[in-house]
Amino acid sequence: MQVARTPRLILRQLTAADASFILVLLNSQGFIENIGDKGVRTLAQARSYITDGPMKSYAECGFGLYAVVLANNGFCIGVCGLIKRPQLNDVDIGYALLPQYWGQGYTFEAAKASLDLGKRLGIKRIVAIVNSQNSASKALLNKLGLHFEQCLQLSPDDAPAELFS
Repeated sequence: MQVARTPRLILRQLTAADASFILVLLNSQGFIENIGDKGVRTLAQARSYITDGPMKSYAECGFGLYAVVLANNGFCIGVCGLIKRPQLNDVDIGYALLPQYWGQGYTFEAAKASLDLGKRLGIKRIVAIVNSQNSASKALLNKLGLHFEQCLQLSPDDAPAELFS
C-alpha cells in the first residue's frame, strides 16, 4: 500500500515479498556502520524482520518503516519512515538507502515525506537518533529542521548516539 509520493519516489508498506531487498540493505556496509548489525543473514530472517518490525508497527501504530521505491521504475532503493521505540517517549524517524543512492537527494525526499505523514497522523513531536560519527545524516536532519538536543544511549549494548528534535 502506497503511503506517500514525491516527484521521484513512492513510499509503500513493506511486505514479506521485500525480503531479498531487506537482506541486501541490512547487510550493506553503510547500514552496519551507521545503524548496526541486525544479524539478518537469510531470507527467512529477512521475512521475520519485516513481519516482526514494520508490518507489526503498521498494525499497532498505524505507521512504520516503508519501502522507498523509485517512481519511474519501481526499484526499491531503501527504507524510510516512523518508528515507535520502547526506549523513547517520542516517535523516531529512520532511514537507510543502498549506498549507490546516497548523495542524490533521495533520503531528504523520503524523510520529508515521512515527516509530512507524521504531521497528517497528528504526531506532535518526531525525533531522530543518529550515530555521532555520521556527519551526512546530521546535516540531513538539520536540513529537515531538526536540531541536536542531547546525547543518549538506548541500551547498555548500544554505542552512544545523538538525539535530534
